[in-house]
Amino acid sequence: MQPTLPVHNRSDDTVLTPTFVPGPSDARWMPPALDAALQVRLHDLMVKARATEEMLIRMMRTGHGYFWIGGPGEEAYGAALGLLVHKGHGPAYDYLHLHYRSSAVVLAMGSEPIDLLRQMRSTVTDPYSKGRNFVNHFAIKPWNVVPVTPTIETQYLMAPGTALMQRRHGGIGCSIVTGGDAGSAEGDFYSAMNWSTRPGSELPVLMLVAQNGYGISTEASTVQNTPHLHQRADGFRIRNARVDGNDPIASWHALVEAMDYVRHERKPFVLQVNCSRLYGHSSSSGANRHDEPDCVQLYEKRLVDDGLATQTELKLVWDKWNSLLSDALKVVVAEPMPGKEHVLQHVWYRGPAGN
Repeated sequence: MQPTLPVHNRSDDTVLTPTFVPGPSDARWMPPALDAALQVRLHDLMVKARATEEMLIRMMRTGHGYFWIGGPGEEAYGAALGLLVHKGHGPAYDYLHLHYRSSAVVLAMGSEPIDLLRQMRSTVTDPYSKGRNFVNHFAIKPWNVVPVTPTIETQYLMAPGTALMQRRHGGIGCSIVTGGDAGSAEGDFYSAMNWSTRPGSELPVLMLVAQNGYGISTEASTVQNTPHLHQRADGFRIRNARVDGNDPIASWHALVEAMDYVRHERKPFVLQVNCSRLYGHSSSSGANRHDEPDCVQLYEKRLVDDGLATQTELKLVWDKWNSLLSDALKVVVAEPMPGKEHVLQHVWYRGPAGN
């Protein structure tokens, strides 16, 4: 049966920030109502992510980084997702298999922008890869954030692995995997749906497909024969829906409904998130601003129209994050780069006493 979730916003305002009830495996996941304070907080997190991404692009252009790829345009649903994650370590908590446009997710979870600047500059202080990987390639063991890979679809097939462990463990933890429309055209996406729906062995996987209309420079309409990619899940009898990913309120409600199903039915769900790609694919395509709907600007207009914020208050949010990022850059450019003694560190597991 298809979900009751509409394509755009829901008509009620009754669902909000998550409260997690520890205890037995049948404990309920209960997100409270989306009140005015949380709606304002969502804006703060969206600006935190956008300002960070724009600083990363400036770093690339001024010689403080080598390559940029990121998620401007995915802040609305990313901030909502980050707040809804059941954050922790081990199978009782959510596992995240993210793609490289997920900065809003980890920043909403509590990561600091300075750490993204460190990975952009490839300093030894980079907590995600010690200066070894592209920016926005996270690895956060205490939060079950599985290392992000530059390949565009492999994370989809990794998610059923952690979900199988969670199925055996019990509880409300699920495996969340994000990707794009290009990744959903690859075989790993279909293998993930197949492995998640074996009769009697269904898995708690939330599969998110960010539909921005492009795979690098290829239009999605020339690759897949449907604009509604979530409907591909029908063939696997997976519950699915789509949502306006430029709307953080609609995204919040869609994620709450999908997560509630996955957590308690212990079955997969595919959610298509329609969003923008505001600075192109990466620095290899110029990282220039594109004329597409801007989720931050749209949400700011909504907050003003609804009387939840003034233009002055919104500007103060931008000023805060831009100032913090400018200060962070001064710190990062003075930090050391990896030395030859770091080459073999963290390459393979050396046991409890190793590195």
